Amino acid sequence: MNTLRRICFLLLLSPIVASLALGQSDTLSITKEPATYHCQAEQFRASKLILPVGLVAVGTFGVNNGWFHQVRNEVREDILRWHGKHTSIDDYLQYAPLVSNLALRFTGLPARHSFREQIATTATACAVMGVLGFGMKYTIHEHRPDGSSNDAFPSGHCARAFMGAELVRQEYGTWPGVAAYTIATGVACLRLYNDRHWLNDVIGGAGIGILSAQAAYWLLPLERRLLGWDKNRDSALTVVPFTDGHNYALALSLNF
Repeated sequence: MNTLRRICFLLLLSPIVASLALGQSDTLSITKEPATYHCQAEQFRASKLILPVGLVAVGTFGVNNGWFHQVRNEVREDILRWHGKHTSIDDYLQYAPLVSNLALRFTGLPARHSFREQIATTATACAVMGVLGFGMKYTIHEHRPDGSSNDAFPSGHCARAFMGAELVRQEYGTWPGVAAYTIATGVACLRLYNDRHWLNDVIGGAGIGILSAQAAYWLLPLERRLLGWDKNRDSALTVVPFTDGHNYALALSLNF
């Protein structure tokens, strides 16, 4: 494996390595209060921007830079030498981390937020990713390597996959996050294999996905206040029997 391939290999695996580092240095401490699960993930720190912003910067740099064009062309040529039949696995695999974010709690794995807050962060992350991703796609107009269109940068598949991976890491911890990041990296490799994206496209998409997930947690305290969740108690089902002397009934009260 030559130096170029080593560099590309490390670039593609860097989010997995970062998930390990972030998981150890950004340990989440949870304090259960009425209707609220507070954790450090909701606290904005500029240091958290280093990885995602760095990936977006590298990806954007590669759109027009001549040296990076040479790098990504060589990567594409290497892949095409052993390219086989086109696969559509990446079209489905891109959603696996996102689905896992909501589904893992039902396997008994403890989540760090309530289910409604998970839905809120997932929806917010998707909205942020949509604005950033589609905004850049239809502003930059980079041609795909297969010549099919001019909306290559950033990779939407990678943005969705890495967004889901970061949501999993934030909710369930480092090792589930590593598994999700591995799937997301597989999506990035498949986008290159299918000749749908350049190397800088998948790098930029990964950064946008991670940044979108982090932004969703930073906005969660604001959403709690706007939706009045801070005023409620924890989710609970109350059953109260009553009778008028002739009829019997149950009154159900669900607080969530």
